[in-house]
Amino acid sequence: MIQLQVEVPIACFRQSWAREFAETYPVPPPATVYGMLLSLLGEWDRHRYCGAQLAIALLSQPQLSTVIRTFRRFKSKDIRDPANARPDYQQLLTDVQIAVLVKGSLAHDLERAFENPESINRSGGLSLGESRDLVNSITPIPVVPKQSRWLIRDEDGILTLPYWVDHVGARGTRWQRYLLRTLESEEIPELAWTEIRPD
Repeated sequence: MIQLQVEVPIACFRQSWAREFAETYPVPPPATVYGMLLSLLGEWDRHRYCGAQLAIALLSQPQLSTVIRTFRRFKSKDIRDPANARPDYQQLLTDVQIAVLVKGSLAHDLERAFENPESINRSGGLSLGESRDLVNSITPIPVVPKQSRWLIRDEDGILTLPYWVDHVGARGTRWQRYLLRTLESEEIPELAWTEIRPD
């Protein structure tokens, strides 16, 4: 297992059903975190680490704000057509700090990447969420702070988050219900772990 702390100054984890008003989840979905870890390793095959397990905890209380920005939706074949761009509201989180615990072969390869960073062949900035939401730092940590709020699987949870995303159509996207909870024990419960799999 490897334990990582991830810091992102500004991020939006856009809710899957959001349309004109781009609302954000309060925590990055497991699918988003998995994608960031693949990017960190320079891995393009999403299926390479199927079966990996992730546990995610919020280490900060991100501040929520709303901005207006230009979104592009292609209504016309002419990409310069003004109808393709329109202003819409978007929620942003600032000072996002999370802990990510990883088990499986993905954890092994992440450990090797931190020990031997020159062995990794990747390109572009490392993002958590949208491409502009650049990661400020990602570092291994020995323990997760006690007052962290963990993403816990719960059938009655108020957060429905994707742990696998179908980028071609929504049919293959897989969902899990969660709640955020501060743990009384230092032991990570089984329900804090999400297995990354497409089925």
